[in-house]
Amino acid sequence: MLIDDNYIDNFVTRRILESSNFAQNIVVKQSATEAIEEIRDGSIKPDVIFLDLRMPLMNGFEFLQEYEKLDGHDKDGTKIFMLSSSLDPVDVKRSGQNKYITQFIHKPLTQKILEELSA
Repeated sequence: MLIDDNYIDNFVTRRILESSNFAQNIVVKQSATEAIEEIRDGSIKPDVIFLDLRMPLMNGFEFLQEYEKLDGHDKDGTKIFMLSSSLDPVDVKRSGQNKYITQFIHKPLTQKILEELSA
């Protein structure tokens, strides 16, 4: 699952994920609110989430607060990567302190980064 409000970023990231055969099914959501609702109701059960940090209505950290409240979702079976263009060291540190974030990745996602994640 890719959660990012930026259409261009989604297009580029999706193409990289597709060309690397990283996942069988790629779900793209431009709203963290919509994404959390679909995870909550069980219509989507992602193994991996690439989560943008800065989004309107619900940012990446707010998504994680809602994610923590989910019942019935296998949180241990889902890897969440914060995928952001933020250079703010506070964002990187805060991501590192969140138990659900596997890794903070600076945009853009590249083939090389995907290979490192798969290793």
